[in-house]
Amino acid sequence: MDLGRGLRRALAKITGAAIVDEKTVKEMVKELQRVLISNDVNVRLVFELSKKIEAAALDTSKLKGVSHKEHVVKVVYDELTSILGENYAPKLQKQKIMLLGLYGSGKTTTCAKLAHYFKARGLSCALICADTDRPAAYEQLQQLSEKAHVPFYGKKGETDPAKIVKEALKIAKEDVLIIDSAGRSAFDEGLVEQLKQITAVLQPDEKFLVISADIGQLAGRQAQQFHEAVGLSGVIISRLDGSGKGGGALSAVAQTGAKVAFSGMGEKIEDLELYDSKKFVGRLLGFADLESLLEKVKTVAEEEQLSPDTLTEKFTIKTFFEQLRAAKKLGPLQNVFSMLGAPDVPRQMLEQSEEKLKKYESMVNSMTKEEREDASLFHKGKGRIARIAKGAGVSELDVRDFLKQFEQVEKLFTGFKKNRGLRRKIERMVKGGGLPQNMAGGLT
Repeated sequence: MDLGRGLRRALAKITGAAIVDEKTVKEMVKELQRVLISNDVNVRLVFELSKKIEAAALDTSKLKGVSHKEHVVKVVYDELTSILGENYAPKLQKQKIMLLGLYGSGKTTTCAKLAHYFKARGLSCALICADTDRPAAYEQLQQLSEKAHVPFYGKKGETDPAKIVKEALKIAKEDVLIIDSAGRSAFDEGLVEQLKQITAVLQPDEKFLVISADIGQLAGRQAQQFHEAVGLSGVIISRLDGSGKGGGALSAVAQTGAKVAFSGMGEKIEDLELYDSKKFVGRLLGFADLESLLEKVKTVAEEEQLSPDTLTEKFTIKTFFEQLRAAKKLGPLQNVFSMLGAPDVPRQMLEQSEEKLKKYESMVNSMTKEEREDASLFHKGKGRIARIAKGAGVSELDVRDFLKQFEQVEKLFTGFKKNRGLRRKIERMVKGGGLPQNMAGGLT
């Protein structure tokens, strides 16, 4: 069972109950145990956690102005947050970052994701290939550096990774240097020796171990081994969005005392998030995380060069398409709906929405420049709709549906332009002015 869906189902035994009594709390705790264990969280940890939740949930002396239901939900939220680690604050300054990990962890892809993360925050970045063992490691990192639009350093055919790093340090001028080290199919002394040699030359400011969420409780053992061997400053959990063992990996790492720094939440280069246990648990339990969503919207707007000035321009199909394209960069729709506090939107609906965006893109690409600038042209003859449908490989009904949605958004845009007070509020939020108190998501 999906961890978030299971936790929400367990909490429903409280939120949906007419009366919250000892029997109801025990039933919820039992369901929580089942969900956590099925998602690979350590059994001993689960029973310790459930004891704390049951005791705190039944302690009515702590109600203090909230209902018993709200009290129980907050107890579950607080206790889950406590086992999933502390939050991490990255250094937004000149630094050298070394990534470690075994084969299949997603380490090389994470290098590019980290570069994108720091670059989006105003720092120049470069990738250095110090993996001399894995075939095609050089080519893969070079391709990813091009995708992230950052410089790449490496020396094809060189077998000494420490030498590669030493030479790269002489010529690299970027603020953030991210080094991809070699991996292994299993932890061994040869890997440790190689990592120590690189560390001696590099003197890294950060050493991040990349672990795939799908290994569950084994993540704790890996974190412990690497930390004892070369010392870690943090852990990056990749594939956290698609693994049922993510809770097991996070809790296992937290138990070792290591900090989870980032989490990989998708396949795209921008799908790397700063780890925040409160926000992570909040999303699992179905609390809105509007702060993260607005931050993501702001980043996408900057990357797509969409500014508040767009609000004063004429709203056209071209403008509409640019905004749709920017919206796609927010990541999988499931993640977006989760931030909105609606994680249980039917998968079929989400897939249809993703498919629609692809169709819309094809339609716009089949339009002339004049049609993109003036939608009224479509009311002057059916021939245009038929031509676009044929060019995009869709039905005429699909084109009409797109035009109908454009006209609806255009009406909203026109009304929005006239409402200067609302415009100023939203512009302040997008610029980083913060959220109104009544919109803040989650329990605090």
